[in-house]
Amino acid sequence: MKHVALIGAGPGAADLITLRGMRFIQAADCILHDALVSEELLAMAPQAVKIAVGKRCGKQSTAQHFINKMLVDAAKKYPRVVRLKGGDPMVFGRADEEMTALREAGIEFEVVPGITTALAAASELQASLTLRGVSRFVALLTPSVGHGETPHAVAESVPGADTLVVYMGLKQAAVWAQGLLDAGRAASMPVIVAESVSLPHQQFTALSLGELVAFANSAEREGPCLILIGEAMAAAAERVQGENYWTSLRSGAR
Repeated sequence: MKHVALIGAGPGAADLITLRGMRFIQAADCILHDALVSEELLAMAPQAVKIAVGKRCGKQSTAQHFINKMLVDAAKKYPRVVRLKGGDPMVFGRADEEMTALREAGIEFEVVPGITTALAAASELQASLTLRGVSRFVALLTPSVGHGETPHAVAESVPGADTLVVYMGLKQAAVWAQGLLDAGRAASMPVIVAESVSLPHQQFTALSLGELVAFANSAEREGPCLILIGEAMAAAAERVQGENYWTSLRSGAR
């Protein structure tokens, strides 16, 4: 019987995948994987054909409609197919388009959740996204939109959120961060920029919302970045910050 699984690979570290996801990977005949899926994780399936269909912000990548077609074609060719996606498939993973393509082709599938980067970053920072008396409303959002789509009004969409977690937003941060300030967010509000979360070369930068605009204009980052904003990040920001707002803290080797 043919089987397709859309699996969340987690934020980067190979050992953060679920046991269920690992079982499917080790039994797969074909794996279509994102650019950020680790080689260590792919090595767990030496028997599988690997097809890179990575999507990286600002870099040449595979168009989504072509990924959909490759997934359907692979499902028709191989008994066990895995679509391995960074983070969690259901959080900014464009899983809906792939599930729709499989449904329209009459192909059965299941989804295996993964650890989304927001949760991994909070764990690495030892900073709860929710905090009694401080944060009861957490918003996961992205200002990133497709070609020809209307720009996302971040400040208008999350007026009551205590903690904001912004995916794929550093390049546009000068715009949306200024929007948050204009909407009344305090310039002193703690911000942590998290890069390459869960990997040995991960790094965190602590600053304030008022400083984020300048930081975004000057930042050059190689790895994927997540931005955490809110008073719940205050203690973690102090730990990261040390003596200098502009000093990044690298974690020790794993």
